[in-house]
Amino acid sequence: MTASTTLNARSATDAPVDKRGLRSAVTSAVIGTALEWYDFYIYATAAALIFNKLFFPDLSPLAGTLAAFGTYAVGFFARPLGGIIFGRIGDTRGRKFVLVVTLLIMGLATMAIGVLPTFQTIGLLAPALLLTLRIFQGLAAGAEFGGAVTLAAEYAPANRRGFYASLPALGVCIGTLSSAGIFYFVSSMMSEADFLDYGWRIPFLLSFFAVAAGIYVRLKVSESPVFEKLKAAGNVSESPIKDMFRESGSRFWMAFCARFAENVSGYFFQVWTLTYITTELMVSRSVGLTGVLIGASLGLITIPAFGALSDRIGRKPVYLAGTALFTFGVLPYFWLLNTKDPVTIVCTIVFAMGFSNYAMLSTQGAFFNELFTARTRFTAISIVRETSAVLAGGIAPLIATGLLAWGNGSYLPVAAYAFVVGMITLIGVAVAPETRGVSLDRT
Repeated sequence: MTASTTLNARSATDAPVDKRGLRSAVTSAVIGTALEWYDFYIYATAAALIFNKLFFPDLSPLAGTLAAFGTYAVGFFARPLGGIIFGRIGDTRGRKFVLVVTLLIMGLATMAIGVLPTFQTIGLLAPALLLTLRIFQGLAAGAEFGGAVTLAAEYAPANRRGFYASLPALGVCIGTLSSAGIFYFVSSMMSEADFLDYGWRIPFLLSFFAVAAGIYVRLKVSESPVFEKLKAAGNVSESPIKDMFRESGSRFWMAFCARFAENVSGYFFQVWTLTYITTELMVSRSVGLTGVLIGASLGLITIPAFGALSDRIGRKPVYLAGTALFTFGVLPYFWLLNTKDPVTIVCTIVFAMGFSNYAMLSTQGAFFNELFTARTRFTAISIVRETSAVLAGGIAPLIATGLLAWGNGSYLPVAAYAFVVGMITLIGVAVAPETRGVSLDRT
């Protein structure tokens, strides 16, 4: 059977839908993903706004921001290793085990940041410990989202897979909403001095509640029916990484390219924009945080809507529309930000998040699951997402900050960078096959 024929095999042989298991799997995925992105955006927001003052006070404001974003980027360099380690375990031992372990690691690392002494207390040891905890966050995040969407997709009925596989992405909105909301609330309820003294720790320590809830739910979830079928047939891969490259072929690189615009735009809109409007445009940080809050709230509607739309018209049209909006809308994005009008800035961030980034993110869960075979799916999705993240989202704020400085405050180099990233994804998705409705049981 040819690769094309295999890829287009429909889902007639998929197992009957376990509705109770589907609900548990989706709930588990949403909670875990919410914690992952709460932790990552808490760190990203802190890196954008305050970590330069707390951990790199001897540097200039620009150098301190670059150093803070540097520790942020290190977490992304750890993610591919986490994806390789935990993705392999997910394909050999099962999806559930990995999702419990990664959630625990992520939560403990985040809480530890909340009690970390700053440079003023322990000197250079402070940024060193911050870097170490960031690495643990990266290792855990390397398989979290990939495992969550794999579990949700493998439980979902084929004709509604786009919808159900999009729901873990709601965790991204919930995590972003929670992190931005808590930062906004805590910073607005105290003075700048108190916030820098102890207030910044509160959002990190509050992740305890999400960890407790997530572990409880995930321990109760049954293993994926697709993995159970593989295990019963004795068809579990012993070398998922080797088998992945052998079985996926060019589809690995199609997915790799598809990640660029989605990953860069997420951190571009929700992280770096905060730095740009506060340091370059001298606009209050509360304006940017308000935009992120409302944008994440809008995602609670647009993500499942885009997922359901991909069940009707296909994965590629939805993904390409979101990518095109990012690629060709980046210049208008800057024009609108540069008005310095708070309402315009908020609306711009909201629209960019809700209709560009979330169109790609919502479709990605089903699209990637359908591109890869059952034996190596967890490994493939984790490695694709996390290796691309190193070259995309992880260094995006760092590159954008450097380009802004190189351009003496001009946004044009940053816009050119975003355009190139968008074109990579447009090409990758355009040459990929349409995957809507393929069987996830295929090996």
